[in-house]
Amino acid sequence: MKSISFESLRTNFKGEIFDDQVMRTLYATDASAYREFPLGVVFPKDHKDIEQLISFANENNTTLIPRTAGTSLAGQVVGSGIIVDVSKTFTEIFEVNKDQSWVRLQPAVVRDELNMYLKPQGLFFGPETSTANRAMVGGMVGNNSCGSNSVIYGSAREHLMEVQGYLSDGSFVTFKDISKTDFTDKISEIKSKNTLSLEDKVYLNAFETLSSKEVQEEIREQFPKRSIPRRNTGYAIDELLETEVFNENSTERFNFCKLIAGSEGTLMFITEMKLHVNPLPPKFQGVVAVHCETIDDSLKANLIALKYKPSAVELMDHYILECTKANKEQMANRFFVEGDPGALLCVEISRDSIEEVNKLAAEMEAEMRTAGFGYHFPILFGDDIKKCWTLRKAGLGLLSNLPGDEKAVAVIEDTAVDVNDLPEFIREFNEILTKNNMYSVHYAHASTGELHLRPIINLKTQEGKGQFRLIAEEISTLVKKYKGSLSGEHGDGRLRGEFIKQQIGEKNYALIKDLKKIWDPNNVFNANKIVDTPPMDEFLRYSAGQVTPDFETMFRFKGQDILQHAEQCNGSGDCRKSHLSGGTMCPSYMATKSEKDTTRARANILRETLTQSDKLNRFDSKEIKEVLDLCLVCKACKSECPSNVDMAKLKMEFMYQYQKENGVPLRSKMIGNYPKMSALASYIPWAYNFVFKNAPLRKIANTVVGFHPDRTMPLLSETTLRAWFKKNYGTKAGNGDRKVFLFIDEFTNFNDVEIGKKAVDLLLKLGYSIVVPNHADSGRSYLSKGMLDEAKVLADKNVGLLSELINENTPLLGIEPSAILTFRDEYPELVSAVLADQAVELSKNVLMLDEFLAKEMDAKRVDGSKFKAEKRLVKLHGHCQQKAVASMVPTKKMLGLPKGYEVQLIPSGCCGMAGSFGYEKEHYDISMKIGELVLFPTVRQQPEEVIIAAPGTSCRHQIHDGTGKHAKHPIEILWEALV
Repeated sequence: MKSISFESLRTNFKGEIFDDQVMRTLYATDASAYREFPLGVVFPKDHKDIEQLISFANENNTTLIPRTAGTSLAGQVVGSGIIVDVSKTFTEIFEVNKDQSWVRLQPAVVRDELNMYLKPQGLFFGPETSTANRAMVGGMVGNNSCGSNSVIYGSAREHLMEVQGYLSDGSFVTFKDISKTDFTDKISEIKSKNTLSLEDKVYLNAFETLSSKEVQEEIREQFPKRSIPRRNTGYAIDELLETEVFNENSTERFNFCKLIAGSEGTLMFITEMKLHVNPLPPKFQGVVAVHCETIDDSLKANLIALKYKPSAVELMDHYILECTKANKEQMANRFFVEGDPGALLCVEISRDSIEEVNKLAAEMEAEMRTAGFGYHFPILFGDDIKKCWTLRKAGLGLLSNLPGDEKAVAVIEDTAVDVNDLPEFIREFNEILTKNNMYSVHYAHASTGELHLRPIINLKTQEGKGQFRLIAEEISTLVKKYKGSLSGEHGDGRLRGEFIKQQIGEKNYALIKDLKKIWDPNNVFNANKIVDTPPMDEFLRYSAGQVTPDFETMFRFKGQDILQHAEQCNGSGDCRKSHLSGGTMCPSYMATKSEKDTTRARANILRETLTQSDKLNRFDSKEIKEVLDLCLVCKACKSECPSNVDMAKLKMEFMYQYQKENGVPLRSKMIGNYPKMSALASYIPWAYNFVFKNAPLRKIANTVVGFHPDRTMPLLSETTLRAWFKKNYGTKAGNGDRKVFLFIDEFTNFNDVEIGKKAVDLLLKLGYSIVVPNHADSGRSYLSKGMLDEAKVLADKNVGLLSELINENTPLLGIEPSAILTFRDEYPELVSAVLADQAVELSKNVLMLDEFLAKEMDAKRVDGSKFKAEKRLVKLHGHCQQKAVASMVPTKKMLGLPKGYEVQLIPSGCCGMAGSFGYEKEHYDISMKIGELVLFPTVRQQPEEVIIAAPGTSCRHQIHDGTGKHAKHPIEILWEALV
């Protein structure tokens, strides 16, 4: 591999430069099937840095690979050059002109966040990718992205009005509309010069090339049909041809933006752009979810749907729908699906009144039923529409959920044909698959003739690699037959570049090769993409015939091993969304905006090291340890990642395996053994509390153990909850008809005793009898530090002690979410194999108190009659593990028992504490930064009379340290509301 010294660049470079193995590994992949190590990764701070990079690349005969979110599917941002990541710095929105409907901005503005900014002015940017909550507009322009609503709003190309940036010689340029007269004058001026600038050369090349009648005929004959709105095949010289300069019947002005859009960063380095924006869509939308028996029926129904001028028509086949059943978040989103349809055709109708939406929906349904298409036609409104589109957008990630080595591969996933050709095209497409003993999933943009078709292939085998090429070749021939576009919106990259010559003909291919040479003679910008690409089956993420050892792990991974679980990450980058988009994943990225701190990066480093390491213990890796360091083990990825990558579980397993070679650090031992240490300190709680109530002493003590001196510590209660319960009730409290078992977790037992007392009193006053069974600690503190041997002992003990006692009629209830949910989350995959079935059965009847009372409300055994009726506002912050493994809905429902209590969820994601994470000196700052994203500002804004609720003990502590306010456990709030 070529190496390069960055020393000369570092001298005056204001941004960051990395050439270490870790960063090169994290940027060796994107969301495609490709993997190639870059020379380095740089984060330019300003224009001067870009100028230096271009000069450096020219001097060192290397190439610059511009990158934003890194969600490309054709390998556009994978290569052996220098990755230039602008996602942290080129994020400004400069100006919005409402009257002229445009926005001027930098390339690293996230699409959805742009629309949040535009909404108050009644505007929005129409193209919408499935990755819109993290995709950046620069990447969207580079790939000429479209999205679900392109039937109305078109692609990024139609919206790109002007670009500024650098050509390959470092000259700064602006490209925008030029009238025919101005273009002609410009060419005359250029011809009169003795020395031409690079900008002069690109204009002259366009003029001389496209003025030829022979060239014009060849382009119109060979390029995809112009009736196909999604065309991303090669460079868009066909678009330049249809401007008024070369077509006397056209009124469209010449603009190199047409060429830049879809050029994948190969022609210039964009630093600023002006985008056309649209008025906000009509106020009323409805989505008709047409349930079809077959794919063919759905495609024919699509032609009927288009008559009603929908704003979007999206398709999901039964494979996608089946995947949604295994994802907790998407299970809730598929509430409208009846039975097991062969395909769902989701038709969005946008109009100015709800009556008009309903009228058109009814007419469309009647026509489809008459034609014999569809058996169920639910219409969705409001928030339910968002659930439907979230279900569709999750398709890409959900396809990675296949547990083994076979995956739905992006290889022919972006074909587009004339929408009227689509049913026949798909029929022939599926015949090719059948002939080759393959099958595919079908989903995406039926309204514009494009489906994202992904065959299931095992790229770890020689046979799979052969299938990868074979299907690409055969489908390329089929696309050419229909005069379609091999890429509709994902771009050519290195995946489809090999087939462009077939798609547009040898003469046109020679033209676009010459075009690249004129614009970029030294291959400074993203070399070997679109033209001169390597073979499409080289530099793949997986090597055919690769062999990895059998990994013996403490956790079980449901039909796969730990490596295969990490490989479920396909790079779609859902973990790169910001706090503005909601959700919890990934809190460390939300705070740092660094790729290194994404769930994707962690999966990449695990995959790479576990596959390539030559160590006997492949987990003995400081590189993995470094990248996993800022994982808070919050569990958000378990539910929010469409691929269900459980990075918390992976980190716990990694720490266990790593510590087998390197030992458990003293601080980790102390944290893991927190319950034992608390038990000892509980004999003299006054002494412990004296130290940690006294700020100077606390700071000294914190520093000694490796905690941050500014972090306050949880105090010990004067007695333990177990001792209090035994003293006051013995083994059983109350004589109610319904018996429940109370799990006294280690945190409530030592620190939150008053909450435990109130929980007992609340249950008694609601008529329940309470038994505290013989049980061990939950093991949560051991799990958090990878001390899995110790955690497994406790898990086995608890399953053995409680399995015979706990059932649907006598559930086990818990107060602290992180402790009680261990029974449902980790225990079934951690306990000894002989106890696995018992652990699963036990987990079904282990509930948080919130969940139990919500169920009792549904059963009409609990109502608001025993609670005060007064108006109170409760602001509720959700516990991460509760949101991932259970739900906040029961908590919110339970807090609504007192009449007049209004409960509002704070859209806060993770609080930043995450058990011991926020205490640790090296993590304190990032912990507080996470809290400052949403939670702290929201809490500070609340009047004193507003109740702040947080089920998690760590969350309550973080709120106290970050805002000075006291947050209450929901059970406390309910107890205080008793009559």
